[in-house]
Amino acid sequence: EVQLEESGGGSVQAGGSLRLSCVTSGFSFDDSDMGWYRQAPGNECELVSSIRSDGSTSYIDSVKGRFTISRDNAKNTLYLQLDSLKSEDTAMYYCTETGTGYRGQGTQVTVSS
Repeated sequence: EVQLEESGGGSVQAGGSLRLSCVTSGFSFDDSDMGWYRQAPGNECELVSSIRSDGSTSYIDSVKGRFTISRDNAKNTLYLQLDSLKSEDTAMYYCTETGTGYRGQGTQVTVSS
């Protein structure tokens, strides 16, 4: 059974930081391309960042220089470091295996200005 479980969300003030984690099981994590989506109320879901199995990364322009995606293949875990948070980063964040679309239940990030 494929499982992805996010954690690390919370409420912070603008300028603060959070580190999201996603523990996975049930598929070959180290062979998988992974990513983080987010969805705010009334907005479409957007792929914030992704990391391929070879470690190459990509980010949407609005988070470049503030967010850092990483992975620990030994722990089957995906991370997203969120720094210099802004109110517009408020959303539910989901971990996903980008090839299949598997995703977790999400973790809420709320940034107050």
